Amino acid sequence: MDIQQLNAQIIAATVTGVSIILGLGAAGTAIGFGILGGRLIEGSARQPELAGSLQVKMFIVAGLLDAVTMIGVGMALFFTFANPFLLK
Repeated sequence: MDIQQLNAQIIAATVTGVSIILGLGAAGTAIGFGILGGRLIEGSARQPELAGSLQVKMFIVAGLLDAVTMIGVGMALFFTFANPFLLK
């Protein structure tokens, strides 16, 4: 197997891995936001006087939830543009 073929296989595996990282990150964030929003509405309906406090806490958790996805995007960009597995 020559170097060009090996590089092509590494690039194909990298594209597959990056797609999985981005897809699962997006799906996980969507599920998390759905659960988070549903629980906020449920908590606000049960105790309307705590709605403001619950909303502040929801935005803090939403920021943390997005941070996890952005870490995945950063890893995906690293493997896309600075692939350590490619042979030079």
